[in-house]
Formats: sequence, structure tokens, C-alpha cells
Amino acid sequence: MIRPKVAFVCVHNSCRSQIAEALGKLLASDAFDSCSAGTEKKPRINQDAVRLMKAVYGIDIERDQFCKLIEEIPPVDIVITMGCNVSCPSIPCTYREDWGIEDPTEKDDDAFLEVIRTIEAKIVELGKRLSSQGIDGMASHAEHAFGECGPESTAALCRIGGRNTPSSEKSME
Repeated sequence: MIRPKVAFVCVHNSCRSQIAEALGKLLASDAFDSCSAGTEKKPRINQDAVRLMKAVYGIDIERDQFCKLIEEIPPVDIVITMGCNVSCPSIPCTYREDWGIEDPTEKDDDAFLEVIRTIEAKIVELGKRLSSQGIDGMASHAEHAFGECGPESTAALCRIGGRNTPSSEKSME
């Protein structure tokens, strides 16, 4: 069985999306393949994220990951936006949702650790949903409730996950 490809997307691809990519690879590689990207990019991954991911999980996210733009990733099946005050990017996909996680940049370690724990729980839950429903089941539910995923329906893309925010007001990292 081919695993779906999940893109974790934020503004700079330097913190939350990088954490999600690493935790996806660690905790849910049996359910999906992970990548991350941003609508812009920083020259390097957030050093607090690097340090804490090493301390908590023994993962050196700088070793295998780097900041990428959404144009630089391969086609994906699922787009997860992290939440942080930019318009939804138009990335073709079968399913999309926004996790609405606050950016811990320039905050203390406790804030970072809370974000990391939140992302970990969401990664595990996404893996379970994909294992039980498959991407077709998730996409079918999303289309029924929220409309199709794709560049032609940007407003619908930003309503996945219970939010009902116009795409021009949507947030991502």
C-alpha cells in the first residue's frame, strides 16, 4: 500500500512545520510520508526547535531537514497548515486542515515544549485517522462538510477542521 504524502506548511518553514515533519517521520511513518515547506523561508531552522527536538526525541532536525518553499516540495495528498496569519497557499491536495498552533518563536522552553507536545498528539491522531479511514475516507468527509481541496476552491480549503474563516484571513506558520 502506498502511503499518502503529507506536507506541513507554515510561513517560514523554520519551526512548527519542521517539528511536525520530524515527528511525522518518527511517529507515523507507517501511516504517511512527511515533508514540510513555507510560503517564505528562513536561512535556517529555529535553533530552539533544533535544541529541544534533540533533547526530547534525540532527533537532529538540521541533519536531514532544511527550510523549503512550497514550490520546492513534491506533489502531496494532504496539506496541514500550522496556523499563523497568512493566506492559505494554493497547493493541490486531496485533503487539507489547519492545526492553528501558536508560533513559539522567541518564547521560553515551556512554550516550545507545549507546542511540541501538541504537534506530537496531532501527528499520532492523524496517523490513526489515516490508518482507520484512509485518505479517501478523510477526503470524502471533508468534501461533504467543507467543499473540495484545490486551488479553485481556496475559501473551502480554509474551512477544514471546523474553522469557517475566509481564505484572505486564514493563518499559517
